Amino acid sequence: MVSALDELLDLSGEEKLKRGLVYTPAEIAQQPATWESTYSIFQKRRTELEEFLAVAGFADNTQPKPAVFLIGAGTSDYVGRSLVLLLRRKWKCEVSAVPSTSLLTHMDEWLIPGQRYLWISFSRSGDSPEGVAVLEQALLRHPEIHHIVVSCNARGRMLQCAAGKKQAFTIVLDDAVNDRGLAMTSSFSNMVVSGQCMAWVHDPTEYEGILSRLVEAGRTFLPRAADAAAALASRPYAKVCFIGSGALQGVAVESALKVLELTAGKILTMSESIMGLRHGPMAALDETTLLVAFLSTEEKVFRYEKDLLQELTRKQLAKTRIAVGGHSELSLDGLAERYLSPAVRTSVPDDCRPPVDILFGQLLGLFFSLRWNLTPDRPSPNGAINRVVQDVMIYS
Repeated sequence: MVSALDELLDLSGEEKLKRGLVYTPAEIAQQPATWESTYSIFQKRRTELEEFLAVAGFADNTQPKPAVFLIGAGTSDYVGRSLVLLLRRKWKCEVSAVPSTSLLTHMDEWLIPGQRYLWISFSRSGDSPEGVAVLEQALLRHPEIHHIVVSCNARGRMLQCAAGKKQAFTIVLDDAVNDRGLAMTSSFSNMVVSGQCMAWVHDPTEYEGILSRLVEAGRTFLPRAADAAAALASRPYAKVCFIGSGALQGVAVESALKVLELTAGKILTMSESIMGLRHGPMAALDETTLLVAFLSTEEKVFRYEKDLLQELTRKQLAKTRIAVGGHSELSLDGLAERYLSPAVRTSVPDDCRPPVDILFGQLLGLFFSLRWNLTPDRPSPNGAINRVVQDVMIYS
């Protein structure tokens, strides 16, 4: 059966060019296959990375481990947000997602004297002016900080800055995931997968099984998510609210950005943790709102989430409620109009699900963009946003 995404992929080259569909649909569709390529890149560099982490202080059991900053701007920041809890659990150290935009203006305030640090920077292009400036300043002013730079662009300035520095380690992902469309799609999920690989750097065999399930989940979820997104995009929503818990809150904030970017702000979006929605943001939900809840597979967390859905139903908030989960089947007793999930026997752990769940947010952005007669590859007609942020003045 042909999905709504397949229909876009099957358009003629001329039609894709006319409608701005040359890159974005294909970059969304390619993701499950590219996750395996990212893992192969990791496997080739794993021993080097393990040695670098040992030098950075992760093999020294006599002292506290370095604090880890996950750094990026926009979508690249949300990569970090999707990895924080996993890396904390696997590396057993302090891990924080810190936007490069915050480090640029308040670097000294973020640093604690005497504390050892590892900064992991994520960037699709490696040319984000804030990311480049933060890395350059840190290498110059704080040479004791160790760095890992993950980018999809082998020619990016961040990789060039880090090249040859003994306190830096670089990871270049496949050029295929250096998205040519404006919105980051496959670059997001693959940088998340690269971070998951780092989490299992000492035990890659365990991650191989998770990755296999991740790829299967992505492949089975894509057509279901595409058809649901296409159907929802035909309806007159003015707002979309995304909510999630733990790593899935990272998916929620990235999904909100994808819809906002790809519709040039014509659809307003918001994101929140599932437990945080009650504390003010719920006031924004109304009869024009599509609500998307990324639900946990952990029973305790799911109970809290189900209570929230019951409250939203009772108060008649949001026009439509869509639940996205990791279980192939889940009874929600009418608390959502539709439940979406991969067709897999064994679910992926919540802290590894972001690459799969984000597919729905990306597809909603794509089909809402088409509904507004925009060109998804370049959806900002007034030039408000660009593929790489420009015109940022850097002050010393």
